[in-house]
Amino acid sequence: MNYTAKQIAEITGSQLIGEENLHIKNIAYDSRTLFSVNDTAFLAINTSKNSGEKYIQSAIEKGIDIIIAEHHFPQYENITWIIVKNSIEFLQKIAKHHLNQFDLKTIGITGSNGKTIVKEWLYQSLFHDYATVKSPKSFNSQLGLPLSLLEISKKHQLGIFEVGISKPNEMIILEDLFSPQIGILTHIGAAHSSNFDSVEELIDEKIKLFVNSETIIFNGDNELVVNKITEIYSSKKLTSFGFKDHNDVFIKNDWKDRSKEIEIQYFDEHFSVPVYQRDEATISNVLCVICVLKEFGFENSKIIQRLNSLKSVEMRLESVNGIRNNLIINDSFNLDLDSLKIAFQNINEYNKPNKALILTDFVEGKNADQLYHEVAFLTNEQNFNSVFLIGDEITKLERLFEATTFTFNNTSELIESVNLHQIEDHLILLKGARKFEIDKVKSYLELQKHDTVLEVNLNSILHNINVHKALLKPKTKMMAMVKAYSYGLGGYEIAEFLQHHHIDYLGVAYADEGVDLRKSGITTPIMVMNPEQHSYNIIIDFNLEPEIYSFRVLELFNEKLIQKGIQHRYPIHIKLETGMHRLGFNKDELPELIDKLNSMNVKVKSIFSHLSSSDDDQEKEYTLEQIHIFNENSLDLIAGLNDHPIRHILNTSGIVNFADYQFDMVRIGIGMVGISANPEIKKQLKSAVTFKTVISQISEIKQGDSVGYNRKFKTEKNTNIATIPVGYADGIPRLIGNNVGFVGIRNNLFPIVGNVCMDMMMIDLGDFMVKEGEEVIIFNSNPSLEEFAGYCKTISYEVLTSISRRVKRIYIKD
Repeated sequence: MNYTAKQIAEITGSQLIGEENLHIKNIAYDSRTLFSVNDTAFLAINTSKNSGEKYIQSAIEKGIDIIIAEHHFPQYENITWIIVKNSIEFLQKIAKHHLNQFDLKTIGITGSNGKTIVKEWLYQSLFHDYATVKSPKSFNSQLGLPLSLLEISKKHQLGIFEVGISKPNEMIILEDLFSPQIGILTHIGAAHSSNFDSVEELIDEKIKLFVNSETIIFNGDNELVVNKITEIYSSKKLTSFGFKDHNDVFIKNDWKDRSKEIEIQYFDEHFSVPVYQRDEATISNVLCVICVLKEFGFENSKIIQRLNSLKSVEMRLESVNGIRNNLIINDSFNLDLDSLKIAFQNINEYNKPNKALILTDFVEGKNADQLYHEVAFLTNEQNFNSVFLIGDEITKLERLFEATTFTFNNTSELIESVNLHQIEDHLILLKGARKFEIDKVKSYLELQKHDTVLEVNLNSILHNINVHKALLKPKTKMMAMVKAYSYGLGGYEIAEFLQHHHIDYLGVAYADEGVDLRKSGITTPIMVMNPEQHSYNIIIDFNLEPEIYSFRVLELFNEKLIQKGIQHRYPIHIKLETGMHRLGFNKDELPELIDKLNSMNVKVKSIFSHLSSSDDDQEKEYTLEQIHIFNENSLDLIAGLNDHPIRHILNTSGIVNFADYQFDMVRIGIGMVGISANPEIKKQLKSAVTFKTVISQISEIKQGDSVGYNRKFKTEKNTNIATIPVGYADGIPRLIGNNVGFVGIRNNLFPIVGNVCMDMMMIDLGDFMVKEGEEVIIFNSNPSLEEFAGYCKTISYEVLTSISRRVKRIYIKD
């Protein structure tokens, strides 16, 4: 979309207050996930449960200068307002207008189950031939559908959109907004039926979408659906599909026989197609896709080609290896009677004689007693060895289940249960409504697939932050440095944890790092310390805040702001040179800097500098001199700006050794991991990182035999050599081989011998008795990270940032 504020107000009959010619290309409605403010308006959506107007201030603080709301708040200055009667109706009006601007072939998909999968598979099948736009994720509601339609642009030839309803009288609103040329009705079942008096009422509501459709493709296995559609829409082109042979498109042979392809009867035509996943839902969705591709005139050979290239849509039945040789089937994405049947059908494909079911209360359906009787009947047919029931309703009917049955009020009780811990060599089906958070059970039961891991203890990171915060005044802000993949610990995972715990600022080295965080949903302010010239566009687009350290950088960035037409004062951070002699403005440059800043459309969010030797007691005087220079120069700059930016100079060691000079904010980095040069603080910190692996093999080596490449190590006596699956491709430097470095096993240190290989290295165990598969600590407490860095003749920073991305990061809270 690309409209002016005036155009949008006229299209929707809304009141405009402010600039008429501001362009709106995006509409955001969640201030928490707002990552770009350029040409973006914030829509404050009011519902019966919440008011989006509460978040207007947050959106404005992030740089939004166009607000769409039902009320005007004049206390916010320099904001353009579009005042609407109803926020949802406004969005639907602009979406309808937008859709009507394009000559677009449209497909609308409704039904109880399969909408998203059919949409994604149709997109995968058709985007090669048509420039296609589709609903993102499962955007299909009164809010989701109009947001999807606003994605349409001039380049698109085909639009595929989901349309979902949850109660009566909703479809007529959506049909007025979007009338698809081709209408698709997938399987009608119990999903989203709780607000309808009958299945008949649900069908009546769903098929209202097809009032103006030219073609209707529908699942015809439900007799009521067939009767309704053929009666109401007899003048339209109708195609039914399903398992029953009265349909126009159906399966002729035994679809459960995997030795044969599935034979399709398409009206009078007969052909075979490969389908590897043989559950009813998948096959039903495949039949629907075939009908649409035929409608588009595809030949059978091309249809088969497209079916072969379909990728799975991760909606259900996630299979993972579990502890104690269990296989975990995670189907905790939705819960109704139909999806339970599909899950039961699917687990029969796995060769596991022992089965267990974890099942929660259903949230759909009105007659709970009748529903759970049917659930128990279906469950008993599966011959589960044990059943675990969670919730207030289903546990009351424990007596209906024939397997050994255990009941729990909530998921936490189940995880703590000794009965769950005793299951081994089972297939465990997880089937639960979202609110019960059954994913926690999957996480608990899942077997870690990687032997070599970097384990990050998030609680220890928080503890270490709080140890440093205890040295600060309550109002002092804190910036966490998450550059270089958060010192090797993981970018998004660490940033998300810090954001959750209300860190004030995040610092990255390059714009790309900040962009990745924004794309992952990080909304905390982010400072970019090395804003390369080519990155100015994405810095602005993703609302990142650059460090400005020279006139060249300042002028180039200001030129980019002018070029992009940025109206608000864009946030920047001024770096002062105080003795590091790396980057920053000197004292004699301040008058010119003040003049330039006052003439530009920028806002100095902070003034800062960097200490070169805050961890070195012998350089205390030099550090104090740096702080003195910073204080004088920053005050001069503030006086010239007539503003009050944040000031900060202390890094991790500065917080500990020079806390009297904390100014308005401090920056923490390696201290989060548990590293400190101060012995007293070191005692209070917790090690947050463990690099560990396992013993792959133990070999008996005779005296005089050599180990590894180039025979660099030869044994002086008979010994046992353990090979572990980690090497220089994982970040272990070759120089620590041949008795330079050590690893820990059962809290004992053992030397690394021979040359370190790309993917493995060897450990001399001597006559110490251990077993293959036992845990090996590369660094944590014994040896510590600092000790390991000593082996490598470097610092802890380099060790952490050198750990390869192929090493799996695991995040724990204890």
